[in-house]
Amino acid sequence: RPAARLERQDSLSSAKRGSVVGRNLNRFSSFVRSGVEAFVLGDVPLMSKVAELYYIEMGSRGPQWRANPHPFLCSVEDPTKQTKFKGIKSYISYKLTPSNINSPVYRRYKHFDWLYNRLLHKFTVISVPHLPEKQATGRFEEDFIEKRKRRLVLWMEHMTSHPVLSQYEGFQHFLRCRDEKQWKLGKRRAEKDEMVGASFLLTLQIPTEHQDLQDVEDRVDAFKAFSKKMDDSVLQLTNVASELARKHVGGFRKEFHKLGSAFQAISHSFHMDPPYSSDALNNAISHTGKTYETVGEMFAEQPKNDLFLMLDTLSLYQGLLSNFPDIIHLQKGAFAKVKESQRMSDEGRMDQDEADGIRKRCRVVGFALQAEMNHFHERRVADFKRMMQSYLKQQIIFYQRVSQQLEKTLRMYDNL
Repeated sequence: RPAARLERQDSLSSAKRGSVVGRNLNRFSSFVRSGVEAFVLGDVPLMSKVAELYYIEMGSRGPQWRANPHPFLCSVEDPTKQTKFKGIKSYISYKLTPSNINSPVYRRYKHFDWLYNRLLHKFTVISVPHLPEKQATGRFEEDFIEKRKRRLVLWMEHMTSHPVLSQYEGFQHFLRCRDEKQWKLGKRRAEKDEMVGASFLLTLQIPTEHQDLQDVEDRVDAFKAFSKKMDDSVLQLTNVASELARKHVGGFRKEFHKLGSAFQAISHSFHMDPPYSSDALNNAISHTGKTYETVGEMFAEQPKNDLFLMLDTLSLYQGLLSNFPDIIHLQKGAFAKVKESQRMSDEGRMDQDEADGIRKRCRVVGFALQAEMNHFHERRVADFKRMMQSYLKQQIIFYQRVSQQLEKTLRMYDNL
């Protein structure tokens, strides 16, 4: 509470004087659009009592979000086609069951979309996971429905694992409300939320530990280089895995079918001279051909068990990584204001108290970004470990099944 009052005093005192630090002339800059520039300069007044507070703590690897005291999971199941207006309009509903209440709600994609836009509006310095892509045609095709469900599962896992996003009142309303009237009231309440954008930064309680701003800037620069490289490598793996999946369904299946057909042609030719036809050998070769056709079908089906799941995770991370350039730009803008204000203070053109206020608010932005970077790395390690383990396990199972088919066929040649 005291921290919130202090922020208000800073904001009001700055507003009285009018900040003398120059404002960014590029009104389209994310630093300006997000309101973070106004926050750093002390021009974001506390309009009402802060009812929500989010804490940042110092951990073994630097600032981190304080864990949700009531962690939970949420399943996404049973995509079902529904209709309204006597069948004129169709949509898919999803059954969501939070583990902490074990009572399901049913949501459409447009409800997810509403929530996503509220999250973007509120959480300026948090990398909000992108929703699975929209699709104008083929929305009710089985493959598309299954793909979207898988990706909504990953989206939900990321939401529930995030210490801040998981506690957001709008998200809790989305997961819990089953009454239509209460749903609309809760939506309006979320849409009237004042603690959004730059004002969200007023809800943050940061550690008292001193952090040298140059050290923070160096840390942010290192993360910027890392995220760019990871983004490139995720895109590369996405392209390779997508091409491999296409080959499984197309080229690999086709080639194994051609091989199987060629073996069966050999078998048929051996039948041409009955006295020497050797039925047992012919049957074994014919069966070998059918086996390779079966293997071709197995290859065509396999991406559903491994590559598609890998691509789902990569898609999630492409979205998360694409958020960071704008978020990092906010911190860079804040650093620039601190340097400018200190220079003006040294030249006697700004009170030191005002320069200190700008530095203090820059610390809030810096702690928030570092906490978000820390959370990203924690999730990255867990998600990519799971992705690689799942892929390798499914590959082993697949090739064991192929091996079993071939071994069974090989035994037909014994004792000919």
